[in-house]
Amino acid sequence: MPSAQPPRAVFAMDAVHLPRLFPAPLLARLRQTAEIDPALVVRDFADPAAASALAGADVLVTGWGCPYLDARALTALPRLRSVLHAAGSVRPLVGEALWERGVTVSSAAAGNAIPVAEYTLAMILLAGKDTFVHRERYRRTHTRLTPAETAAVGNFGRRIGVIGASRVGRRLLELLRPYDFEVLLHDPYVEASEAAALGARLVALEDLLRHSDVVSLHAPDLPETHHLLDRPRLALIRDGGVLINTSRGALVDHAALTDELVSGRLQAVLDVTDPEPLPADSPLYRLPNVFLTPHIAGSLGNELERLGLIVVEELERLADGLPLAHEVRHADLARVA
Repeated sequence: MPSAQPPRAVFAMDAVHLPRLFPAPLLARLRQTAEIDPALVVRDFADPAAASALAGADVLVTGWGCPYLDARALTALPRLRSVLHAAGSVRPLVGEALWERGVTVSSAAAGNAIPVAEYTLAMILLAGKDTFVHRERYRRTHTRLTPAETAAVGNFGRRIGVIGASRVGRRLLELLRPYDFEVLLHDPYVEASEAAALGARLVALEDLLRHSDVVSLHAPDLPETHHLLDRPRLALIRDGGVLINTSRGALVDHAALTDELVSGRLQAVLDVTDPEPLPADSPLYRLPNVFLTPHIAGSLGNELERLGLIVVEELERLADGLPLAHEVRHADLARVA
């Protein structure tokens, strides 16, 4: 049942993100649903200036820069019942004390997955045309390509290997459907029938690496996925194969990947690296077979409003007594980003 009183909410994030996540029309809609002061954006739960608002808060609207919600932080939030995160992963944000109290948590990660999948699709299509390599060649030679130089170019029948049926991975699989690709999927939590429903064939990781023209990483950054693509596994990717990483740099052994790329055996599209950014003397900045971008695949610019919209809609559900549409459960944290 909806509450007789609107929920009281507080923003907790770096204030620079607030106008991007909640432009004026969206902020007005939020304020129609909850009592919230847009002039108060908390960066420290121990701040005396925020104490009164925090003490009465039913809901925290969080984003990048929110302080960690541990037991000490919760002492300032005795009425807190929901955290609505206008960003992706909540793993760096919420501590065990919050779950133990029974606070519900929602994330806009599904909204953030959309631009990442779109970026990945664009890179798959460009890689299939050898766009990055031929751009460098054209700069150098100022001449058109010969038929021999384009014999291996094209997206018809390419085999795309997707590692991880995460939110991004699933969105990418959906976007790949209209194209003439064969899609392979590796995910230890997915059955063959579910993979088929997603438009892919479930295979072992090693088989995916051996048989894919393009390998795209969409697994979460967990202890068991650290250096998931190590030197022996990278060596399984066919000569001329393309690795796309929009997930986390730590999923790849970057020393091994650098060796493969310097040799010219593989190509790569890397929106994330390890470390990030790479050292200024990294050869990856200069290699013609490497396309580096500075972590831009996720929500930027006007895409941030989509994250704010998800939070506003979640707050409206709470006010109407409805379940959250994007709830994150404690049990899921062991296998999600």
